[in-house]
Amino acid sequence: MAIVYRQMDEGVAVVYMNNNENLQDLAFSQALNAVLDEAVADTETRAIVLTSSDPKFFSNGIHVNWLMEKYAAQEFQAIRDFCYGMDEVFKKLLLAPVPAIAAINGHAFGNGAILSCACDFRFMKSDRGFFCFPEVDLGIPFLPGMDAFIEKAVPRWKFNELKLTGRRATAPELEAHHVIEKACDNAEHLMAETMGFAKSFNKKRGIFAEHKKRMHGRIIEIIDRENPEHIDAVNLMVTE
Repeated sequence: MAIVYRQMDEGVAVVYMNNNENLQDLAFSQALNAVLDEAVADTETRAIVLTSSDPKFFSNGIHVNWLMEKYAAQEFQAIRDFCYGMDEVFKKLLLAPVPAIAAINGHAFGNGAILSCACDFRFMKSDRGFFCFPEVDLGIPFLPGMDAFIEKAVPRWKFNELKLTGRRATAPELEAHHVIEKACDNAEHLMAETMGFAKSFNKKRGIFAEHKKRMHGRIIEIIDRENPEHIDAVNLMVTE
């Protein structure tokens, strides 16, 4: 079973995370990077929609058990490779020459919610699923680059609230604060709205890429300059 796969629909590359809870580990980051590369390389792609094949989970974030096993075994290079791999995923979404749209069809927790924030737009179903940053309770601090691009998606004061409380937000709440474009009644409504929006784009790649490069250039600098300090030292957990 492919961890991530892509289907084309009238110029829209629908990228499915396909691993149940879509817990993120090294294999996940490698698979998602490869599929995003394929989607961007396909000149027929006018938009990318990122979603999940699981009806309950968009992505439940970092595979914490995998991370702890690697820590215990002192396999630190695997952890570094994972972190740098996810940074590449975030940068690909931030700089893609076509719109990247998250169709949040279930729980988006931790790095799953963060992943959606790297996209240009978000839609979410409201009948099931929460959006949450539980890192404050898990002892996992955000990397500087994460803070930088989440704040393009979530108003700063709202991000402050969600990040420091770790509470779960619903789709209607996120719609009210313009974190998502629309809260959709169910999975069918979600995909209809997301795909309709995605298919409305037919922008020239050059100008679209330049817009995103200029908007997000400082974010990319932070990812490339400040994240390595924590990743290289495997300084990713706070146990106190």
